[in-house]
Amino acid sequence: MASWLVELNREVVACRQCPRLVEHCQTVAREKRRAYRDQEYWGKPVPGFGDSNGRVLILGLAPGAHGSNRTGRPFTGDGSGYFMYPVLHRAGFASQPTATHIGDGLALHDLYITAAVRCAPPQNKPTPQEIRNCSAFLDREIAGLKRMKVVVALGKIGFDAYLDYLKRQGLLRSKAPYVFSHGAHYPTPDGRILLASYHPSLQNTQTGKLTEEMFFEIFQQARQLCNVDTSQPLTAEDTEVPGRGKSARASRKPKRRRAGAGSS
Repeated sequence: MASWLVELNREVVACRQCPRLVEHCQTVAREKRRAYRDQEYWGKPVPGFGDSNGRVLILGLAPGAHGSNRTGRPFTGDGSGYFMYPVLHRAGFASQPTATHIGDGLALHDLYITAAVRCAPPQNKPTPQEIRNCSAFLDREIAGLKRMKVVVALGKIGFDAYLDYLKRQGLLRSKAPYVFSHGAHYPTPDGRILLASYHPSLQNTQTGKLTEEMFFEIFQQARQLCNVDTSQPLTAEDTEVPGRGKSARASRKPKRRRAGAGSS
């Protein structure tokens, strides 16, 4: 692991900026869920995970109380991860389809995973201030991911977190032209592409709002977008996913679209 990332992860794990989140993580780790009563919970902020030379970044919301907050690794040990990692494996980004604990042999290729908030929030709802408190970690992470070309934002909060990053860098004045919709993608002022996806929460996957094929197509699209030259205007052909027809979402300047916006 790169030295800058080792230091960043150390600072993330040691962070205590948000008393509400610290208390919640520790309370969950102490009380535990019955199914995990014999396990030792992580109970601290969760650092990112994956290939720091990767071209794709997954930007999620926050750790799950009995998933990442238990295992110490993003999307590991809960329903969202059980849904996501088989898709990443099928798409060629993960070495195996299972993710149960640190040390289970899982490795990511050309992909890194992080979150807008590093601690598990009550009801999975961080406050705006808690998101801001974590933003410095995200800024440093993105600065270190030199080869990153595509950001897959999981849910509206992940989507807004990347736009807020661009605003903090002085690259974006308004988020208004960027409308969250599953599968929508936008060239961003930093030369990357922001690709929106519904979050693989149980609420979305168990209701059919997000299916395995829908999620797989997102990562097919992400891989293809890695090869797009964003210094030139994008065309529909640039972002067409094989077998899916032409994308109507490729444009050099973001525009509002009426396509059904959704959250996580």
